[in-house]
Amino acid sequence: MDQIWLWLGFNAFVLALLAVDLGVFHRHAHVVSIKEAAGWSVAWITLALAFNAGVYSFMGSQAGLEFLTGYLIEKALSVDNIFVFVLIFAYFQVPPKYQHRVLFWGIIGALLMRGGMIFAGAYLIKQFHWIIYVFGAFLVFTGLRMATQKEHDIDPESNLVVRLVRRILPVTGEYHGQSFFVRQTVGGVLRRVATPLFVVLVLVETTDLIFAVDSIPAIFAVTTDPFLVYTSNVFAILGLRSLYFLLAGVIHKFHFLKLGLSLVLVFVGAKMLLTDLYKVPIGVSLGVIALILVTSVAASLLFPKEANEHDPVEHDPLNPAPESPTHLVQPSGSLEKGVV
Repeated sequence: MDQIWLWLGFNAFVLALLAVDLGVFHRHAHVVSIKEAAGWSVAWITLALAFNAGVYSFMGSQAGLEFLTGYLIEKALSVDNIFVFVLIFAYFQVPPKYQHRVLFWGIIGALLMRGGMIFAGAYLIKQFHWIIYVFGAFLVFTGLRMATQKEHDIDPESNLVVRLVRRILPVTGEYHGQSFFVRQTVGGVLRRVATPLFVVLVLVETTDLIFAVDSIPAIFAVTTDPFLVYTSNVFAILGLRSLYFLLAGVIHKFHFLKLGLSLVLVFVGAKMLLTDLYKVPIGVSLGVIALILVTSVAASLLFPKEANEHDPVEHDPLNPAPESPTHLVQPSGSLEKGVV
């Protein structure tokens, strides 16, 4: 019964935070400045560390270290999302003042999807212990692939989910404020149609789902406690929006970070594979992961990469962009009214 109230209380707290975020601080669409993003980043990290202190006090030092390590892993892997978000927003020419709305609702969806995946993963590990070896091998493979895979420009047109959305719903050729849907006359019939902002939201959701397939097994290498896995995921995801606006214009400078993230995945994958032979102390895991990430960031700054035309800075999402993506098809008809 105590566990139920713990889960309900935490989720009520998160929903209250999101309601205040959207209803008070971001009620009106605006461009998020670097200063604002930095302030929110500090706020989310402070909340996560305060929660970590509570876990340490009420659940013990082991649980406290497990939460902190899991949070660090999820926070680091979420940076990889930012690389893709920059390309998505640039491709669809999303006006900067609407990007926060996309990320906000994208995070709501991410919390629901990740919650389901965490419970499924915890159940599988509890029922079939051998599944942890599958997770471990998958993480090692993913880490090696990430280290050797070349970066490619994103092509949303090849995304099956986006193509399915366009097959089911007509999509306007321009943005209509921050609305995901509007009502237009299509073929003489007034109907609801999607805006490019909804297509972007769908792409952000599917991208996060793909990344979650890597990140959630990684945290199970640290702890199999569903509450710690879920809460560390939630706090990492909550801070993703502000981290995006803080790093979007400079993320390409950390060119060794992807290699660092690949090493983190290989490390936690190997830890899972060795779990029945040797349990790496949680303090050692935290130190190794922190060292890898700090080293990759420092190496990026000490040995900068020469800029090229494909760097995200060329499509800086924090600079104004046209509100009419020409590569989207606009259905015939006239706009009647916007629907959020």
